[in-house]
Amino acid sequence: MGKHAKHLVWDWNGTLLDDIGAVIGATNAAFAELGLEPITLERYRELYTVPVPKFYERLMGRLPTEEEWLLMDGAFHRHYWVQAEGAQLTAGAAELLAARQASGFTQSLLSLAPHDDLIPLVRQHGIAERFVRVDGRTDRSPDGKSGHMVRHLAALEGVPAERVVVIGDAADDAVAAAHVGAKAVLYTGGSHSRASLERVGVPVVDTLAEAVAVADELV
Repeated sequence: MGKHAKHLVWDWNGTLLDDIGAVIGATNAAFAELGLEPITLERYRELYTVPVPKFYERLMGRLPTEEEWLLMDGAFHRHYWVQAEGAQLTAGAAELLAARQASGFTQSLLSLAPHDDLIPLVRQHGIAERFVRVDGRTDRSPDGKSGHMVRHLAALEGVPAERVVVIGDAADDAVAAAHVGAKAVLYTGGSHSRASLERVGVPVVDTLAEAVAVADELV
């Protein structure tokens, strides 16, 4: 890759994959098991944060115990993977990825979804060949998206961080980008409200097409 080339790092859940309906459905199914009241999409986006136990603290008024957290996390993922089977790519995503590849620019996919679950999904949606690299989570490293981003960029040989823009739907995508010296654009179609995304201090957009256009302006 030339030193002046631009590279996009895409997030998966809530960005390329329009799975917010599955997330809310799984969250409420898990809440029902745990005796918590259901949550609306608007309320979820207002309260959602990472690390996720802090999200539950906002809901419950206290941090969950370790036992409660394990129950919540397990219940959520059990319901999510069933509901996510019906999730589709975000509108226009496939076309944007194809056009980006055809333009000669490179792009990759970075997600905290388990790698062994992520790869079949990306292939199922017919976009695996659009990326020079796809990385899901392979362990329980405590360094979150930021540490994952460090490892991802290190594996993308010849891609300078200053020519990288991360496109995601959550504050931690912007934090991870800043951690490695990259730029970020945040999309409102996922887990956070526009207001919470705007507090992060990076460009916020309502469509993936806008995200790509703004990314090109940033680098």
